[in-house]
Amino acid sequence: MTKQKGNTTVLLTAAKKAKNDEFYTQLPDIERELKHYQKHIKGKVILCNCDDPRVSNFFRYFFCNFYDLGIKKLISVCYKNLNPDLFSQHKDEQAVYCVYDGQGRVNDFISEGDYNAFLRENTWQTLKGDGDFRSTECIELLKQADVVITNPPFSLFREYVSQLVEYDKKFVIIGHQNAITYKEIFKLIKDNKIWLGFGFRRTCAHFINVHYEDFAADRDHKEGMIRVSGVVWFTNLDIPKRHENLILYKKYTPEEYPKYDNYDAIEISKVAEIPMDYDGVMGVPVTFLDKFNPDQFEILGSADDKNFYPIIFGKYEGRITIQGKQPFKRLFIRRIKS
Repeated sequence: MTKQKGNTTVLLTAAKKAKNDEFYTQLPDIERELKHYQKHIKGKVILCNCDDPRVSNFFRYFFCNFYDLGIKKLISVCYKNLNPDLFSQHKDEQAVYCVYDGQGRVNDFISEGDYNAFLRENTWQTLKGDGDFRSTECIELLKQADVVITNPPFSLFREYVSQLVEYDKKFVIIGHQNAITYKEIFKLIKDNKIWLGFGFRRTCAHFINVHYEDFAADRDHKEGMIRVSGVVWFTNLDIPKRHENLILYKKYTPEEYPKYDNYDAIEISKVAEIPMDYDGVMGVPVTFLDKFNPDQFEILGSADDKNFYPIIFGKYEGRITIQGKQPFKRLFIRRIKS
């Protein structure tokens, strides 16, 4: 398998072109995020439709905490094109899925040996197709689910979210923050139909590495891992974090907050510097979404959305500039008055 070099953007672009999306999630990252959603998943059917139950840490998390979480049923689906370098024991096998409902267990006390024995001895149900989430049989499994929790293919993120919305499913999924600027995803964010979860904020995620050479600095390098910056959790489950006000402490001055050359809004380069007393339109970095409270701010548009330009200018005049330069990705927001 050819190794891919470069930074995160290049890496993800390469993944998209090659359809190499196996960024396998670590169990601690799953545990840190999902502890915030226990009331949402209790008594529910959970679907991990991008996770081979024989190797997925998502399946491991829900299996090992089945009773503590109080979930009703767990469904996990395998895409058959597994990487033979990592999972040679399953090479060229048919796609499989698992429907787990406790199977006689009375608690969550299970040893590593018992878990491994379950993986070896369980008779997995086979799929006629390849396990693609868009296939008819996988859609039938999706229909059974209450909440979908997984790390979907980065290259198919638009299609994946579109399917979840079409079938009106609740979800907690991993994606890259660049997806925020996709017009399909941004519309959902703007309409308060999807938002960011808790994890990976201000940090880089490390995934179990299959395809790529890791160029992280020594202090960030982890053996067998790939360091990917800008990874976030997306969800449509209402969480307390979403209603926490961003604390504002700075006051507006024209000198410190210049306006764009071709749009009546002020430029703000850091989320922490949003002024507490400005009621007009503001351009902020996409990292604002990590602090976005729909009760405190409204999102008006994105500098990457051409459909927003006519609203700004009355006619298309190109991207916004400030002192003749285009700022990096910006969202346009306005404070909601009390």
